Amino acid sequence: MESAIAYIFSIQGILLVVCGTILGITVGAVPGLTGAMLISLTLPLTFSMDPVAAFILLISMYVGAVSGGLITATLLRMPGTPASIMTTLDGYPMAKGGKPGRALGLGITASFVGGLVSWVFLISLSAPIARYSTKLGPFDFFSLVLMALVLIASVGGKSMSRSFFSAACGVFASLPGVDKATGALRLTFGFEELNGGLKLLPVLIGMFAISQIISDISRINEKIEVIPVKKRGDMLFKLRDWKNQAVNMIRSSMIGTWIGILPGIGANIGSVTAYSAAKSFADPEEKEKFGKGSEVAVVAAESANNASIGGALIPLISLGIPGSVIDAILLGALLVHGLQPGPLLFQQNPTMVYTIMGTLFVANVFMFFFMIFAVKYLARLATIPRGLLMPVILVFCIIGSFALATRMFDVWTMLLFGLLGFAFERLQVPLAPFVIGFVLAPVAEENLLTGLMASNGSYLPLITRPVSLVFVIISVSLLLVPMYKRFRPKIENKSHN
Repeated sequence: MESAIAYIFSIQGILLVVCGTILGITVGAVPGLTGAMLISLTLPLTFSMDPVAAFILLISMYVGAVSGGLITATLLRMPGTPASIMTTLDGYPMAKGGKPGRALGLGITASFVGGLVSWVFLISLSAPIARYSTKLGPFDFFSLVLMALVLIASVGGKSMSRSFFSAACGVFASLPGVDKATGALRLTFGFEELNGGLKLLPVLIGMFAISQIISDISRINEKIEVIPVKKRGDMLFKLRDWKNQAVNMIRSSMIGTWIGILPGIGANIGSVTAYSAAKSFADPEEKEKFGKGSEVAVVAAESANNASIGGALIPLISLGIPGSVIDAILLGALLVHGLQPGPLLFQQNPTMVYTIMGTLFVANVFMFFFMIFAVKYLARLATIPRGLLMPVILVFCIIGSFALATRMFDVWTMLLFGLLGFAFERLQVPLAPFVIGFVLAPVAEENLLTGLMASNGSYLPLITRPVSLVFVIISVSLLLVPMYKRFRPKIENKSHN
């Protein structure tokens, strides 16, 4: 732990936190750019860095990107990131009503508190979960990954069938390469470049950056008007605000943290759930204000979306299971830097674990002070013409993909998955299940094969091992309960007739 603290509070560490958080906030404040895009584009630049320094930068970007989205959500009615969608509903009416500073102040302080609450859960739960997970066998891990995939598909999107389709495509995309059971090549279609499988980085850059560039081309001439922030004094929380919002902030932060832990669900679902909970607990007079400029709603949404960061890092650090799309990218970053994600990370590289935890805390503190002082200037970033921004990002995408193995095949892969990501978004197929399916499928395959070798080819341990059985039961329930709810009216009508 001492070495992690020394890393973070060294001159280099502080500079990386400052650069990462500012870059994250900047990207979060520009509609059309996302944290996933920023981190996937930055990953190639970290190849030559010390892994600990690389993760200080990436985690700071993560915190900044989720926090920065509230600026455009409040001042432009355009959520800078999907996590800020719920802030748009009440932050913008507040800004239109002459209180932009007040709306931003509530959001920034709530984000800060949400980040700290989830950090407490991260440092409290990660080590015990990691210790327990070392006792799990390969069948237990396979069932855990299976449950994560089912959870992503059944809860993470608006349509269960579209989410399943997306996750299945991600699993299929992970299959080309060497079959771990037989050693033979599979699904390479004669391309020697596919012998090692599709690389994570070109797939990520394509799905999140190229698809966004293609989407933004259609809105390239869109004019943006920003509501100016004149009074910075409105942003500071007063004693009365702490008293009125404390319960709401803590409750929403805990909701965001626990939803962040669930694989693939992410900050946007966390903020929706916290928003709904705040509305349920509000008195009738406050309930009427929801959607029209409610302070309670802004606090709930922003507490929850920032809290989901710490929550999502818990399964990543302790189990090697990503809790969100950005965590899937961070999982890839660990592998790129030669680190083993999951419980072994605690044993083999505790400095990295404590660095991630420490960076989350320091980045949240820096985010709070930076946004309070710079938010009125950051809002102007949204007016940067897309025509200037998109070519620069495209060049970074190409360089990032090519730099991975200095081969054009990865650039073509990036463009292909960019088109696929654009098609998915047009068809309202969520991208998160695809990416997490792509990342988790090899983990599931490896554990299943190891388990089958140990059991002489028998699948029975899947249901005879108590832990595995619990995960299997949860997976089956997650599949059957939504289907039963959907078809229940038809079944009841049929029996009635």
